[in-house]
Amino acid sequence: MDLKQYVSVVENWPKEGVSFKDITTIMDNGPAYKYATDQIVEYAKKVGAELIVGPEARGFITGCPVAYALEIGFAPVRKPGKLPREVISEDYGLEYGKDTLTMHKDAVKPGQKVLIVDDLLATGGTVEATIKLIEKLGGEVVGCAFLIELMELEGRKKIEGYDVFTLMEY
Repeated sequence: MDLKQYVSVVENWPKEGVSFKDITTIMDNGPAYKYATDQIVEYAKKVGAELIVGPEARGFITGCPVAYALEIGFAPVRKPGKLPREVISEDYGLEYGKDTLTMHKDAVKPGQKVLIVDDLLATGGTVEATIKLIEKLGGEVVGCAFLIELMELEGRKKIEGYDVFTLMEY
């Protein structure tokens, strides 16, 4: 299935010069959403994932159905103040300034094989911070899966040495 035909490209959003890749048009098409999920499920099996981790919010949309299909757990990565129990945190750089991600301190067991699932690999900052959180807890990142990779932003450079699986490249 050619998933690109289900991605809506919105020019100049959220700001001038950006060509936004909207995955909601994959999600609202049952067969396309199932196909995309199934592809990541097969990759997760190949790498031996025992836990799926997804950064908010689109990592939830892409990661939860994968965890469900595999009958394994899902752990969310969120902005500060969104998780109710004790967390660890990781700062990461943005184009202008920095941001922080958090994860429950007990979300990953030492030695657990973790697959990170998100909608998009762009600059790599979010996934790099997510990797650091998982590794702080003793987890082993066995791969990173994305619906879309924006090649010109070279996000793979930030996560060199980690296995990356993408369904579409722009």
